Amino acid sequence: MRDQEFMREALIEAKKAFSLGEIPIGAVIVKNGQIIARDHNRREELKDPTAHAEILVMRKAGAILGGWRLSQTTLYVTIEPCPMCAGALVQARVGRIVYGAEDSKAGAVTSLYSIATDERLNHRLEVTGGVLAEEAVALMRQFFQSRRK
Repeated sequence: MRDQEFMREALIEAKKAFSLGEIPIGAVIVKNGQIIARDHNRREELKDPTAHAEILVMRKAGAILGGWRLSQTTLYVTIEPCPMCAGALVQARVGRIVYGAEDSKAGAVTSLYSIATDERLNHRLEVTGGVLAEEAVALMRQFFQSRRK
């Protein structure tokens, strides 16, 4: 299944974040079956509270595509997006989001909020959750266990 293939790429990005001491979340944006942008959390590195993987890949994709509308794209991210990122996905008109694990503390796609599918907003995304969730959760657990030591 292509969703798993692209989620594996997002997990590679998450592992890069882990190795840099960043919360291990990775993302890729796909258009027409090709990855056009990839990145991982870089808040510490960039000293930027908005430097979440999803925001960074949307910025890159917009630059590559020459516009802010990402309607024909799919964003793959290892952990369910937070309210900031879910709102940005709506604003960017991303067509579809595929995420790994739910985030019961900050998830804004299905867990705490449903920003991506809220009918009151001007755009809604197709949502697929739970793709390679176990791998994403294991990476997060490993990261936070290493931080507690």
